Amino acid sequence: MDRVYVQLANSARAAQELAREGHSRGRLGHEGGLVERDAMVFQAAKRMAQLDAAHEGLVFGRLDLLPELDPEPRYIGRIGLRDANRDSLLIDWRAPAAAVFYQATAAEPHSVVRRRVLRCTGPQVVGVEDELLDAEAETDLPIVGEGALIAQLSRARDRSMHSIVATIQAEQDKAIRAPGKGVVAISGGPGTGKTVVALHRAAYLLYTDRRRYEGGGVLIIGPSGVFMRYIERVLPSLGETAIALRSLGEVIDGVRATRHDEPAVADVKGSERMTEVMRRTARQQAPGSPNEFRIFWRDDTIVLTAGQLGTLRRQLMSQGRRNRQLPRVAHALLDVMWRQVRGERGRDRGREAFDDEMLSDQRFVDFAVSWWPPLDAPEVLGWMRDPEFLSRVADGVLSAEEQRLLSKSWGDDTSLTIEDIPLLDELRYALGDVPAKTEDERDLDDTSLLEGGVDMQELLTAADREYAPSGRAWAPPTHRIEDDGFAHVLVDEAQDLTPMQWRMVGRRGRAASWTIVGDPAQSSWPVPAESASARATATEGKELHEFHLSTNYRNSSEIYEYAAAYAQRVGLDADLPTAVRSTGVEPKVVTGVTDLESATREAVAEIAGQVGGTVGVVVPVARRSEVNAWLASWPEFADDATGARAAVDSSVAPSGEDRIVVLTGLDTKGLEFDGIVVVRPQEIEDESATGKATLYVVLTRATQLLTTLG
Repeated sequence: MDRVYVQLANSARAAQELAREGHSRGRLGHEGGLVERDAMVFQAAKRMAQLDAAHEGLVFGRLDLLPELDPEPRYIGRIGLRDANRDSLLIDWRAPAAAVFYQATAAEPHSVVRRRVLRCTGPQVVGVEDELLDAEAETDLPIVGEGALIAQLSRARDRSMHSIVATIQAEQDKAIRAPGKGVVAISGGPGTGKTVVALHRAAYLLYTDRRRYEGGGVLIIGPSGVFMRYIERVLPSLGETAIALRSLGEVIDGVRATRHDEPAVADVKGSERMTEVMRRTARQQAPGSPNEFRIFWRDDTIVLTAGQLGTLRRQLMSQGRRNRQLPRVAHALLDVMWRQVRGERGRDRGREAFDDEMLSDQRFVDFAVSWWPPLDAPEVLGWMRDPEFLSRVADGVLSAEEQRLLSKSWGDDTSLTIEDIPLLDELRYALGDVPAKTEDERDLDDTSLLEGGVDMQELLTAADREYAPSGRAWAPPTHRIEDDGFAHVLVDEAQDLTPMQWRMVGRRGRAASWTIVGDPAQSSWPVPAESASARATATEGKELHEFHLSTNYRNSSEIYEYAAAYAQRVGLDADLPTAVRSTGVEPKVVTGVTDLESATREAVAEIAGQVGGTVGVVVPVARRSEVNAWLASWPEFADDATGARAAVDSSVAPSGEDRIVVLTGLDTKGLEFDGIVVVRPQEIEDESATGKATLYVVLTRATQLLTTLG
């Protein structure tokens, strides 16, 4: 350990020196020096970030192999390090030489005699856990500790997921090191480590093909902001920072939604039928735009009627996405108008003069811009707040009751919900980006005809850049749909994705490899076949590699037996893994509660007094504000014995210091706590069509203690 930390300091100094040298190159006064500066400073910063992140548990493993194979021990760590002679001092856990650390078992030792796991605080070793894998080997190696896995499972939980890099099991390692191409699907019941295995897989892929995955990007999608904050430390602790972590409400760059719709509304918005509704919406004439245009030129009165404009709109739409047609609009309008020129004076002037005069006439410019404005998706989604408009585009697709639910949803609150985000994305792709101007086009005059027609952006310039149908200045979006693609997409809690969410995620992964993690029994989507079809479409044409995890490392056997019995009782087709750890403490079931506040206060106090880590208070959606208010008013939880304060409405603004948190059933997806108090479990079961699956999820979140208050 001492040798490694000396080398770590040397490597950090080398990276700092590289950064200083890079900055000095920038002072050479020529472009080549600036390029060298940027490259050197970037590489130095990346290396320093990697070294900084590696301090937590830098060295965690040692392998002692058969002496005839390798007489020297191999040390395994979060990153690779070489000494001054370029000899390997520490092997990166993802390197082929480290694979046997995870793959060796007593049944198949792979020439490993002893596997040692080191627990460290900074540079100090505070614990050693050994496993003798080859009992027949002639060795005098000592065997210390109770076993690394059991020691890890017994630790208290905090508000962040931690790396399992020191205790990855053989079945987990197979999924981590699976082929980089195609789709890797990781299934398994609660507590089997699906999420953390998938995150380690992302780190492994970056290590094996850094140019591809850093260049194209790795996107990790989870169910909620709470979940994403829970896992955000895992990859940096493994030396990886070049990854985008987004909840389902944050998939679109620059857009963030944290609020869920009520289940009945969410079911409508998530249905694949909304694809057709969004397609129709994107093709509608902008509300408030003109239906007719009349102008006198030379001896002719030229009229664009509603019928002519409707025909023209359909012709333009047939050529591609709406915004992509902007450069063709003025030319198409002028074609229809020129055919109405009959007078001799007009014909003598000719088409070119006609176009020039129309393009310099503010009346025509204003009409063209208002008839076919550049549109963004939030504006178009806003059209659906009008019940009459919604009825028109949803006719024959959604029932009257479903339309009423949507109108109520969009009428109550103007902020976006998580279920609105896929609809917004559908519109982004249906509308398309406004075409970017080429260098040659920028050199043309404002009224010049471009290839395919007049550039609509020049019409906007002529209209003084301030006009927009909504009364605000229009600006093109900074993020374009062609920038959405990634090299790898990781989807966690995949069983919960709606068909519309699968369409949204699928657009990000058309050229990507995938990791998909889920358990069908935990699904909150009521029509699994529809979701499965959408998932198949999103990953179409990609080879599938399936891995199943069968051991529950999270729950005590007592807690999981209770949860599994519930799943079987209510008819869930649940994958029931084997829990490997026992505490001897059965779940506490309290029924017939009349004073719910007192019962909740007592249960939380009891669990918080017995565990050293986090406590989750899981409530029905309708009781969330009420229970948050209770918790905030209880003085004993404002600053408990550990100094950790209780969280109020933690799904919105959780703190890394929060020890006691109030969550709904859906908020608990992917999380774990030392203790759980479930308030009114029957109400959680009754609040949606998939309430039984949600309650099953809730019952599997606790590692040590579980209390239900009925």
